[in-house]
Amino acid sequence: MGRIDDVIHGRLRLGVMAYLANAEVADFNELKALLEVTQGNLSVQLRKLEDAAYVTIEKGYLGRKPRTQVRITPAGRKAFAAYLEALSQLIGPKA
Repeated sequence: MGRIDDVIHGRLRLGVMAYLANAEVADFNELKALLEVTQGNLSVQLRKLEDAAYVTIEKGYLGRKPRTQVRITPAGRKAFAAYLEALSQLIGPKA
């Protein structure tokens, strides 16, 4: 259990990491809709991932419309792979 990354292990943060592991980058609103969370809750959880250097958050504009994109970092990809490996070892081999 000690190898389970508490930063990733939260339900919402796990959802973000799982999605970004395949998508590489996602718009904030895309994640909000996909994970069915409020803007405030997603912001707080993304900040935790950003503080751990697992994601980067890029703010900009698409035309005149503000856009926030979230991107998984190499450290985030490595941490997510380690998280999955730790879960796999915790669960053990299939019967």
